[in-house]
Amino acid sequence: MAISQLRSRRNVTGSRYVNSRKKKKYELGRTPVLTKLGKKVIKQVRTPGNNKKVKLLNEEFISLVGKDKKATKVKITSVIENPANRHYVRRNILTKGTIVETEKGKARITSRPGQTGSLAGVLV
Repeated sequence: MAISQLRSRRNVTGSRYVNSRKKKKYELGRTPVLTKLGKKVIKQVRTPGNNKKVKLLNEEFISLVGKDKKATKVKITSVIENPANRHYVRRNILTKGTIVETEKGKARITSRPGQTGSLAGVLV
C-alpha cells in the first residue's frame, strides 16, 4: 500500500471526513531511509520539477566540527545512543541526534543523513 501524506480521514471528534476527490500522485510519501554504519552508498531520487534528492544509505565517516570551528573527516567506530528509537543502536542506524563513538571521542549527529546525503556532527 502506498504511503500517503494526506490529512487523516477521521476528525478530532472521531467523525469521518467525506472525500471530495481521489488521491493525487504528488501527495505520495516515501519510506524513510535508515542510514546505516558501513561503506559509503548514496542513492539519487527524482523529485517533482525533475530535481534530484541525494539519500545516504551507508556511511562510515563523519564531518566533525570541534571547538576550533574547523571541520575534520573522522571515522565512526560505533553507535552509542539513538533518541529516535532505542532499537536503532544495535542495528547501527544513524539519524539526527544519534550519539556515535569516533576516533576523536563522542559526537552527536546534527545533519539529516537520509535527506541531505551528508553526515555532519559536533563533539559532545
